[in-house]
Amino acid sequence: MSFKVPRGTQDILPEQTPKWQKVESVLRELSRVYRYKEIRTPMFEQTELFQRSVGDTTDIVQKEMYTFEDRGGRSLTLRPEGTASTVRAYVEHKMFG
Repeated sequence: MSFKVPRGTQDILPEQTPKWQKVESVLRELSRVYRYKEIRTPMFEQTELFQRSVGDTTDIVQKEMYTFEDRGGRSLTLRPEGTASTVRAYVEHKMFG
């Protein structure tokens, strides 16, 4: 059996890393200048967060999300994108005002 990188993605190999680090550095500096602050959210969230944000019947929920139950029986999903997680964190931690 042969495994390949998933379609639509790519590996960033050691010889490419310096270029990516430069881009990231420039973006960090631009963010600092315009007073944007970085936020990092968990790689998985409660499934309901995504069902509410994109709808139960969308292709994203039905076909594109990896959902599993933790030991406590809670439904968790690897985040398909970052918007819902970022909004959840923003509200949960009262980062407004």
